[in-house]
Amino acid sequence: MYKALYRQYRPVTFDDVFGQDTIVKTLKNSIIHNSYSHAYMFFGPRGTGKTSVSKIFARSLNCLDPKDGNSCGKCKNCLASYEKECVDIIEIDAASNNGVDEIRELKNKISLVPAELKYKVYIIDEVHMLSIGAFNALLKTLEEPPEHVIFILATTDPQKVPETIISRCQCFSFKRISTDNIVSNLKRICKSEKIKINDDVLDEIAYSCNGGMRDALSTLDQLHSYCDETITLDEYAEVNGTLTNNEIHSLYESIFNAEYATVLDKIKRYNDEGKNIISIIDRLMRYIRGMMIAYYIDKNECAFCVRDLTNFVLLINEKMNDIKKSSNPMIYIEMILLDFMNHLKMDSEPIKVEESTTSAIKISKKSAPIVENKEESITPKPSNTNDLKESEVPKIEEKKSTEKVDNEQKVSTIFVEDEKNESSKSDSSSKNKILNIDEIIKVRVHNTLANANKELKMRELSTKDLFNDYTFDQEIGFIASSIIDSQICCVSEDCIVLGFDYDSIVKQNLLYLDKFTEVYNMITNSNKKLAMITNEEWDSYTKQYIADKAKGIVYTTEDEPEEVFLPEENNDIINNEAVQLFGDIVEIK
Repeated sequence: MYKALYRQYRPVTFDDVFGQDTIVKTLKNSIIHNSYSHAYMFFGPRGTGKTSVSKIFARSLNCLDPKDGNSCGKCKNCLASYEKECVDIIEIDAASNNGVDEIRELKNKISLVPAELKYKVYIIDEVHMLSIGAFNALLKTLEEPPEHVIFILATTDPQKVPETIISRCQCFSFKRISTDNIVSNLKRICKSEKIKINDDVLDEIAYSCNGGMRDALSTLDQLHSYCDETITLDEYAEVNGTLTNNEIHSLYESIFNAEYATVLDKIKRYNDEGKNIISIIDRLMRYIRGMMIAYYIDKNECAFCVRDLTNFVLLINEKMNDIKKSSNPMIYIEMILLDFMNHLKMDSEPIKVEESTTSAIKISKKSAPIVENKEESITPKPSNTNDLKESEVPKIEEKKSTEKVDNEQKVSTIFVEDEKNESSKSDSSSKNKILNIDEIIKVRVHNTLANANKELKMRELSTKDLFNDYTFDQEIGFIASSIIDSQICCVSEDCIVLGFDYDSIVKQNLLYLDKFTEVYNMITNSNKKLAMITNEEWDSYTKQYIADKAKGIVYTTEDEPEEVFLPEENNDIINNEAVQLFGDIVEIK
């Protein structure tokens, strides 16, 4: 029976593992020095070797004569551990055995001594799928297991594993395998299996598998089954629903020549043929990146404005999350391309932030290229253009003045602020201080509880990762970081309640409530009010809500009070304190 490549070439020893050198070295040293932990946790993306390393480690620590941390493969323990029927290396799939009863059964068997090996090793795969009850049942056993038992927990989603479990384990983070390591391994396997394949196909496989060796081997297996001759990029494009280089180049030229009908026709045809539109756009971005590198490094000519190419890649990269979340990616992509081509037609920059929320194109300041003038963004201008042949002159048109480029740089930020608001942060925050903010927050929390929706909360939780892209932004980094550290307590159609650990953090953030609201809605593409409270306050609110519900009290929406601002003349902290200390003898100028 034929065995899939990823199973056939699964690592057997630590030396066969690719891209996890630090983890392999640590585990080998623990075997060499005979110093084991009672519990390990392996976490990382799929296909990076978590389960394979778990099995190798289980065999190696049971080996009677390990060689440099690897199992010898010859002793009776090694021979027994390689057998599928080995009763002392138990692999449990937590996805299908996630209940309390299964864990209790495991606890009952754990006290039994190993039948053949030195240690009983329990490998629990996808451990994050266990229920809360199962985690609680496992907790005490995991903390103090018998001396002959070792646990290895593997997961792709460590955030779902309780901290109490993680703190009892020695944790190892498996990183994505580099494209060089993947290509190297694929070449070795192709040579062994006598598979003829072009190098550019191997590069494409390594890129598309996103750091997972198993995905790369599955793709190679599929291509080998599809093509009996040498595997080319055309065959890869056919199997994976993407485009060949010639088709990508044709789409690229149509977009930058602003051929509306042709571009729309191509997108429709790709969709009708069942091709992956998102994969095609991603491939187009990488194609343009290759042209940009060839232009700047190899000094190749470019038929279109380099700044337009840069802006297109930045635009697509900025919109990729929205494209993937869209219910109809084809229409979303069509609108983006039409808007981009329209800007080209109008001889305007395609990336420009508008104050209107309906603008189809926005870009953060951190992504905007820093350019002083148009000439520097293209190439150094020769001192005497007559010395160049006509064919050597770059075919890039200089379309915008320095003044216009500088103008656009000022507005290329996540939200546009008026230049007149250049006063210090302390002044602006004090002038905008809301006296009745506590009443407003109290009403918002009440209204959110009255209209709370679990599905909306799950949706907001799923979008929280978007803020990671903005933590180092000069303008809004502190806001993004603060939102990441918060807890989403409750969500309704109109409002979201964020919980923080400390009252001092809440008070500080409430000074910038408007800015927090604007940033949150911009990044999540929503239109909600924000309420900020401490986690302790949220516990009080929930207890009160449960008590009221038990009494039959129904929460209804209340009118939110209007904001009352601190009068400007009474808001000088230094002068106010001076008057309190010294009375009327203080003269304020």
